[in-house]
Amino acid sequence: MPLLLFVQVAHADQPADSQWLLLASPFVWAPSMSGQAALGGVNTKVDVPFADVWENLSTVFMGNLELTNRTLGFYIDGVHAKTDQSERVYGRKVGLAITQSTLAVGTYYRAYEYELGGQTIFGEPRTWRVEPTIGVRWTKLSTKLDIDSLGFSTKKKTEWTDPFVGLRMQADLTDRWTLSGETDTGGLDTSSKKTWNAQGYLGYRMYLADHPTIIRVGYRVLAQNYRTTDFTGNKFKYDVTQRGPVLGLSMRF
Repeated sequence: MPLLLFVQVAHADQPADSQWLLLASPFVWAPSMSGQAALGGVNTKVDVPFADVWENLSTVFMGNLELTNRTLGFYIDGVHAKTDQSERVYGRKVGLAITQSTLAVGTYYRAYEYELGGQTIFGEPRTWRVEPTIGVRWTKLSTKLDIDSLGFSTKKKTEWTDPFVGLRMQADLTDRWTLSGETDTGGLDTSSKKTWNAQGYLGYRMYLADHPTIIRVGYRVLAQNYRTTDFTGNKFKYDVTQRGPVLGLSMRF
């Protein structure tokens, strides 16, 4: 997966009342890819550093929005990325385009909150918060192969949907610094054999255009292990882990 510029749910501080708030965050994720893949009966090792992914990147979008009243929250997270590359094979130009789209929809509940004393610069109590979450993650992979000199073109795709359960946590370290993390697991042989996602961030509070904002830096890992029968009648396998640093900001409206 290439460098991802997206809008992500912010684990931002909430006001003491129960008004509904919209949370959004421009974000950058720079992952590499590793694992195993199989298509048309051919197994291959996936080992793609971020530099190679970035070189072939043509289209990218990732967005996440959250609506919350500080106790209950709903979020939707979408990822779309396309890479294009071309090589010469036996003197012929061969083009390969790979597109991956992922959409996660979920809800969470603030099950535990412990006051740490003092307030943040947003005028809200410093707390440690624990939020169980549940949702579904849909993934679609498509490939397009072109051989210009032969006028040949073919496109194949596969898609699957996995339920997941997880946990989100955040601790206000000081009035400005905050530490947050999230992990979930799913698949469980419903569609995928197993999937898991983990991410952690160190954040710094500030005001940006009069909006409470948290600048974030962290790391994210997304692993998916899906298997089915492909268009050739052979096994299709996508057992790939994406991992890399993240940088962005969380803004509250």
